[in-house]
Amino acid sequence: MDELARYARWDGAGRPFAVVTAPRPRPGAGELLVKIDLATVCGSDVHTVEGKRPGPAPAVLGHEQVGTVVEAGAGAPARAGQRIVWSVTRSCGKCDRCRRDLPQKCLHLHKYGHEPLDETRPLTGGFATHCLLGPGTAVAEVPAEVPDEVAAPAACATATVMAAVAAAGEIGPGDRALVTGAGMLGLTATAVLAESGAHVVAADPDPARLEMAHRFGAKEVMTSSAAVRDIEVAIELSGAAAAVGDALASLTIGGTLVLAGSVFPGPAVAVDPERVVRGLLTVTGVHNYRPADLRAAVAFLAAHHRRYPFAELVAGRYPLDRLGEAFRDTTAPRRGVAP
Repeated sequence: MDELARYARWDGAGRPFAVVTAPRPRPGAGELLVKIDLATVCGSDVHTVEGKRPGPAPAVLGHEQVGTVVEAGAGAPARAGQRIVWSVTRSCGKCDRCRRDLPQKCLHLHKYGHEPLDETRPLTGGFATHCLLGPGTAVAEVPAEVPDEVAAPAACATATVMAAVAAAGEIGPGDRALVTGAGMLGLTATAVLAESGAHVVAADPDPARLEMAHRFGAKEVMTSSAAVRDIEVAIELSGAAAAVGDALASLTIGGTLVLAGSVFPGPAVAVDPERVVRGLLTVTGVHNYRPADLRAAVAFLAAHHRRYPFAELVAGRYPLDRLGEAFRDTTAPRRGVAP
């Protein structure tokens, strides 16, 4: 049995990745050692590497991946041989926020792919041959028929979308839903809303993305949402200030706006409080997700990945020593990394 692991060390913006060999750890109580079958490069990884998003360096990046459990410690949430995805976050389960059902904002939160490198326990990100999962990490078993390219994004993109749609409340057949931003999350949200029976309007300035949005169930597509009205549910995933304002303006009486794309600093957006009050509007934010959202993500992909072209959203299977090329590839919303 190979007792070594490898990981890609990121040393900061403008510096290349370095592939490092390390001893393969044995999991302790509640821990899982997982062999990574495929990881995907998330947009936040790209922003970190480009210096547009703060992140510790050195670090092992990557937080979207699917893998197979190699070894399980006592009391771990999975067993050897299971194919799983796992949550971006690990929570203590005991602090005030965890007790308030906000484990994704745990006071002692650990985020895979976002932690400073600890050379004594370096396997904390997806761009590695293995990842050591600690206690408090939510996992979901992935059915064999779901391809790696479909499963890996469940750990971030798909689960975040499931959290955003859940935050929107009940969505019924015929409800008009607006999705702003037709990247990985927006296309996924379009499919989830379409399956609920909603009439989905997708907005993005990129015509190629809008063409793909049709394939994911959008009934209408447009390069701007400025003139869209009579929307029951709007899910904003671009992070653009103008799109946030347009989405709020689109809501009908009793409408809900879910903000999930504004994860980086930007200009403030004006809000007319009288319109919010008289319109009975709801505005809510989603960041990270709960364990139930991860399970819902895997269930949705298992049920619908043949109907919608999720596999086409991931390009390539780059080895670790070509990780830099994966970050430069722009042919698809996600690039695959096969450690």
